[in-house]
Amino acid sequence: MARHFLKDDDLTATEQLAIIDLALELKKFPYSKRPFTGPKTVAVIFDKTSTRTRVSFAVGISDLGGAPLIIDSQSSQLGAKESVADTARVLDRQVAQIIWRTYAQSGLEEMANNSAVPVVNALSDTYHPCQLLADLMTVREKKGTLKGLKLGYVGDGNNMANSYIIAGALAGLHVSIATPNSYEPDQQVLARGKELALSSGGSVTISNSPQEAVSDADVLATDTWISMGMEAEKQKRLQDFAGFTLDSELLAMAKPDAIVLHCLPAYRGYEISADVLDGKQSVIWDQAENRLHAQKALMVFLAESDN
Repeated sequence: MARHFLKDDDLTATEQLAIIDLALELKKFPYSKRPFTGPKTVAVIFDKTSTRTRVSFAVGISDLGGAPLIIDSQSSQLGAKESVADTARVLDRQVAQIIWRTYAQSGLEEMANNSAVPVVNALSDTYHPCQLLADLMTVREKKGTLKGLKLGYVGDGNNMANSYIIAGALAGLHVSIATPNSYEPDQQVLARGKELALSSGGSVTISNSPQEAVSDADVLATDTWISMGMEAEKQKRLQDFAGFTLDSELLAMAKPDAIVLHCLPAYRGYEISADVLDGKQSVIWDQAENRLHAQKALMVFLAESDN
């Protein structure tokens, strides 16, 4: 059975930390691991547009000795004339791993259930686990540790919030999420995060108060208020999210040495102010680079598990 990475807790806490530490090693020695030498081909499928995911996986696969096969679903049979299950059965005989940036989490699960090679969630509407590996790597890189830190997230209770809850709890962080009313994270995700926190020594709290989320935080994070596919809701969301901009006033409530994360793309003046995004406490550009290193470490881990 292949090892897949569809959601953040598909890893144990020990495996999560090992991947993060390997990512930090690969940042220093980018060609020290070559599991795809041959080269082996890795399929990278996109249902959604992408910049960072496309570039980081393509470069990462090449760094690991492999050949990235970029597939846009609009120009393939996936999900139209051919089922996800049949696509998996075709691809797994020709590629070493399958990376998929898509909409429904159920599609990823169907792909994994029918694939003999590892399947990776490069983003779904429910989780963004590769981004969280990069975020946790960035925090460990800047702070030296993860366990016991407070991470305050302000914004939409979306896939990023879900992954912060699960991955953060797994790592032993104290995750504090603040969203407007009716935008809270999924209740099942919240229950799972609290369950994981019991074992890790972390915690998960949800409120409608940005001030509560950021107070005395070591790490601050946010995400766009208007994700892909939500453009028709823009005006309503701008009204509903008033007061949830991660700005200098909120930043001042965190610890003096707090760092700021944003998975990008960012919309200055909406979910984050320009002075915070471009300020001295922002580590957002390091975070963006770390997608490359974290995903390489994940692919190495899955390749070694597969072998």
